[in-house]
Amino acid sequence: MPNSTEIAKEAIEEFDRIQDYMMSCEDKNSVLYQKMRRRYMTLKAILTTSGVNLSEIDYIKE
Repeated sequence: MPNSTEIAKEAIEEFDRIQDYMMSCEDKNSVLYQKMRRRYMTLKAILTTSGVNLSEIDYIKE
Protein backbone atom coordinates (compact mmCIF):
# COMPACT_ATOMS: atom_id res chain seq x y z
CA MET A 1 0.00 0.00 0.00
CA PRO A 2 1.49 3.38 -1.01
CA ASN A 3 2.20 5.91 1.70
CA SER A 4 1.25 9.59 1.56
CA THR A 5 4.66 10.63 0.21
CA GLU A 6 4.37 8.20 -2.70
CA ILE A 7 0.83 9.34 -3.44
CA ALA A 8 1.91 13.01 -3.41
CA LYS A 9 4.88 12.23 -5.66
CA GLU A 10 2.64 10.49 -8.20
CA ALA A 11 0.10 13.33 -8.14
CA ILE A 12 2.84 15.94 -8.62
CA GLU A 13 4.29 14.00 -11.54
CA GLU A 14 0.85 13.66 -13.14
CA PHE A 15 0.16 17.37 -12.52
CA ASP A 16 3.38 18.26 -14.33
CA ARG A 17 2.61 15.88 -17.19
CA ILE A 18 -0.95 17.16 -17.72
CA GLN A 19 0.33 20.74 -17.86
CA ASP A 20 2.81 19.74 -20.58
CA TYR A 21 -0.01 18.15 -22.57
CA MET A 22 -2.23 21.19 -22.11
CA MET A 23 0.49 23.55 -23.30
CA SER A 24 1.00 21.37 -26.39
CA CYS A 25 -2.66 21.59 -27.35
CA GLU A 26 -3.30 24.30 -29.94
CA ASP A 27 -7.10 24.37 -29.64
CA LYS A 28 -8.04 25.40 -26.12
CA ASN A 29 -11.72 24.85 -27.01
CA SER A 30 -11.29 21.25 -28.09
CA VAL A 31 -12.92 18.38 -26.23
CA LEU A 32 -9.48 16.93 -25.54
CA TYR A 33 -8.21 20.14 -23.97
CA GLN A 34 -11.34 20.44 -21.82
CA LYS A 35 -10.83 16.87 -20.55
CA MET A 36 -7.19 17.66 -19.72
CA ARG A 37 -8.27 20.87 -17.99
CA ARG A 38 -10.77 18.95 -15.86
CA ARG A 39 -8.01 16.53 -14.79
CA TYR A 40 -5.67 19.48 -14.15
CA MET A 41 -8.26 21.09 -11.86
CA THR A 42 -8.83 17.80 -10.01
CA LEU A 43 -5.11 17.29 -9.44
CA LYS A 44 -4.73 20.91 -8.37
CA ALA A 45 -7.46 20.46 -5.76
CA ILE A 46 -5.94 17.20 -4.49
CA LEU A 47 -2.47 18.71 -4.18
CA THR A 48 -3.75 21.89 -2.54
CA THR A 49 -5.74 20.00 0.09
CA SER A 50 -2.69 17.80 0.67
CA GLY A 51 -0.67 20.88 1.57
CA VAL A 52 1.51 20.96 -1.55
CA ASN A 53 2.69 24.47 -2.45
CA LEU A 54 1.82 24.87 -6.13
CA SER A 55 3.50 28.24 -6.64
CA GLU A 56 6.61 26.66 -8.19
CA ILE A 57 5.00 23.83 -10.16
CA ASP A 58 1.78 25.36 -11.51
CA TYR A 59 2.82 27.16 -14.67
CA ILE A 60 -0.61 27.24 -16.32
CA LYS A 61 -2.35 28.90 -13.35
CA GLU A 62 -5.95 28.43 -14.52
